[in-house]
Amino acid sequence: MAYGDFLIQKDLNFTINQGDIFIIMGGSGCGKSTLLRHLVGLHPPAAGEVLYQGSSFWQLAPNERNALMRRMGVLYQGGALWTAMTLAENIALPLEEYTSLTPAEVNELVSYKLSLVGLKGFEDYYPSEISGGMQKRAALARAMALDPETLFFDEPSAGLDPVSARLLDDLIIELRDSLGATIVVVTHELASIFAVGNNSVFLDAASKTMIAEGDPKRLLTETENPIVRKFLTRGEEGYP
Repeated sequence: MAYGDFLIQKDLNFTINQGDIFIIMGGSGCGKSTLLRHLVGLHPPAAGEVLYQGSSFWQLAPNERNALMRRMGVLYQGGALWTAMTLAENIALPLEEYTSLTPAEVNELVSYKLSLVGLKGFEDYYPSEISGGMQKRAALARAMALDPETLFFDEPSAGLDPVSARLLDDLIIELRDSLGATIVVVTHELASIFAVGNNSVFLDAASKTMIAEGDPKRLLTETENPIVRKFLTRGEEGYP
């Protein structure tokens, strides 16, 4: 991972298993969001491969890569909803672009996706008319529009109050359990990391590589790396 001659991370080697809620964690500036961009097809890595079920993503033909990307859903940090569109219009956009569904079928799916995130009845609201937490959930409904196999979240709790953040964590777990989706979350929020994650990789800005991987709850009690321990305990005394 690099921008020009500026190295961000090297020697990354980890596996995301089907059904995981996989956490990409580490301190500020370690390259979490850059890694996410490599995984979702927004930016090719400087070296190495991103493998999906054995196929090298960046070596696929463009049409094959686009087909794979349609099996992904992404919730960006700011939500990235179109402000001039209603929630229904935002969620309908990928359905209208990539499917041959009739308008009636699109409307039915839009209502269903909004109901999954607790926003049934808000179809005609604009993003500016709802709270930040509701905007995140609406953006999640759009990310799920094409029934993706894998969902990616970039700092989903950013800007949310603790109650809204917890509701979003609960929703992430529910989506994994009910839809069978694999979920990848970039976050540095400890409450979310321990609430939802069952697998993870820890990126270190100083050494520019990964220094831990595995279940965050297991790392909390078993890791001997002082950087990882300090991050997972916020440096507080009395933790294991």
